[in-house]
Amino acid sequence: MLNIFEILNKYYKNNLKLLDILIKHSEAVTEKALKIAEKFKDIDKNFIYEAAMLHDIGIIETYIPKLNPKGKYPYIAHGYIGRLILEKEKLPKHALVCERHMGVGITKEEIIEKKLPLPMRDMFPETLEEKIIAFADKFYSKNPDGIVVEKSIDKILKDLEKYGKDKVKIFEEWLKLFGE
Repeated sequence: MLNIFEILNKYYKNNLKLLDILIKHSEAVTEKALKIAEKFKDIDKNFIYEAAMLHDIGIIETYIPKLNPKGKYPYIAHGYIGRLILEKEKLPKHALVCERHMGVGITKEEIIEKKLPLPMRDMFPETLEEKIIAFADKFYSKNPDGIVVEKSIDKILKDLEKYGKDKVKIFEEWLKLFGE
C-alpha cells in the first residue's frame, strides 16, 4: 500500500502548517469521496483514498500569502504542479487526478481565452474516480485556520456560476450521478 504521509512529508517538511491544513482538507474530501464510492460497484476505493489524499499536493509550490509566501506559482497552477510531483513519484494515475480536479474541469479553450497560466490542454475529470474526487473537493476549501466546514450545494452552485452556466450544468449532472 502507498504511504501517503511519507510522500506528503517529503514535499512539506519545510511548511508543516500548510501540511496540517492540506491533510485536514484532504481527509474531508477523502471521506466524502469514499462515501460516494460506496454507491458504485467495480470502483477502486483504495485508489480513491490515495488520490483524494494527494489531489492538492501541488499547493506547496503556489503562492498563498499567509500560508506559503515563498510559493512561485499562482494557486490555479496547483493541479498541474501536483501532476508533475506525482509523475516524479511514479504515480501517473494519481497525477491525473491532481491536474483534472479543479472546478469541474478546465478546457484548453478556456486556458487560451482567459490566458490562464496553465499548460494548453484539456484538464477535466474523465474517469468515475476522477469525477468523484473533483465533486467531493467542491464541498471543502482550505482555510488558514485549519477548520474544515462543508459548503452547501447552493454555495457551490453560486461559486460555479462565475465560471459559466456550463460549469453549473456539469456539477448538476454530478449531483444526479452521485445522489447528493
